[in-house]
Amino acid sequence: MWRARRWPRPRWFSSDTAAVGADSGNPARRRVAALWGNGDHGRLGLGALESRWSPTACPFFLTRPADPPTSLACGGAHTLFLTEGGRVFATGLNDFGQLGIGSSMPHTLDPVEVSGFQEEIVQISAGNHHSCAVTAYGELFVWGKNSSGQLGLGKSAGKVVSTPRKVDYLADVRVKMTALGSEHSIVVTEDGEALSWGAAGAGRLGHGHKSSFLGFTMTSNEYTPRLIKNLDGIKIKRIAAGMLHSACIDEKGTVFMFGQKTEKVVSNQASWDIFLLFSLAINLLPGIFPVFNPKLQVLGRSNDAPRPSVVEEIQFSEEVACGGYHTCAVTGISCACRNQKRSTDFCCWQ
Repeated sequence: MWRARRWPRPRWFSSDTAAVGADSGNPARRRVAALWGNGDHGRLGLGALESRWSPTACPFFLTRPADPPTSLACGGAHTLFLTEGGRVFATGLNDFGQLGIGSSMPHTLDPVEVSGFQEEIVQISAGNHHSCAVTAYGELFVWGKNSSGQLGLGKSAGKVVSTPRKVDYLADVRVKMTALGSEHSIVVTEDGEALSWGAAGAGRLGHGHKSSFLGFTMTSNEYTPRLIKNLDGIKIKRIAAGMLHSACIDEKGTVFMFGQKTEKVVSNQASWDIFLLFSLAINLLPGIFPVFNPKLQVLGRSNDAPRPSVVEEIQFSEEVACGGYHTCAVTGISCACRNQKRSTDFCCWQ
């Protein structure tokens, strides 16, 4: 006879603690940070380099029950933690100062506190090699790799910033939300304005193409926050940033996307030598390189969407997230046949 398997209770859910509420009958649960996946460079913060195949509670926060973690942000090979008390901790790879600890150590195995904030932190975000935090007063602090201006500190800032620095160019606005991509950054202000900066390739910033050279559309990086003009007058409430694309949602639930549109690509950062080599191969020997057909994306040509465009297939969305080359959205649909109750769907596309 088949019997349902009873999975063991995770160790961080204690069954011998007091109940939550007199009549609930449910044991109290401790809030923890659970991590799994590749353990290289200590990105899991578990004190070792081993990978984990199932969620594992971070022992660092188990010893600090008075200030438990409330949110996390996963970067390229580092992780940020935000605690209930508004403190920020970081673990993992530190080759570009993305941990924000002002140290030259290449990586950490356990979370280390990020200092330098004058106020409580309410939101964190992690990109490929850069990080940021938003204070309770709407100030934005950034640190990490700055090779393409992704920190928004201006052209005079160094290529690496190893401790948090405030983005003075946003001093006149209150930042509500941030999203960091591979080499670009996006924020939404309290008034619903969306600004972006950093690497502009593939149209991921939403500002449009600048010029053309020998038939190729060229874009220039933005070193300071710039308003996305095509979204001017539209109140944005959610944003997301991926490898080469970005997405946002307005107050009506409309999804806008901009950046690279195709999944079969050669990075727009590829050198001219690589471009010429593949162009020659495709022109002279068609069919030998099917992975690059039918479209070759080099230097931002042809299939990019440099300005925000509406995703018509989704009528109303509440949340959106961008991965390396895919996007997901949570939608809500209200209809009379369901007594005006909103149903939730999950959409994902490349």
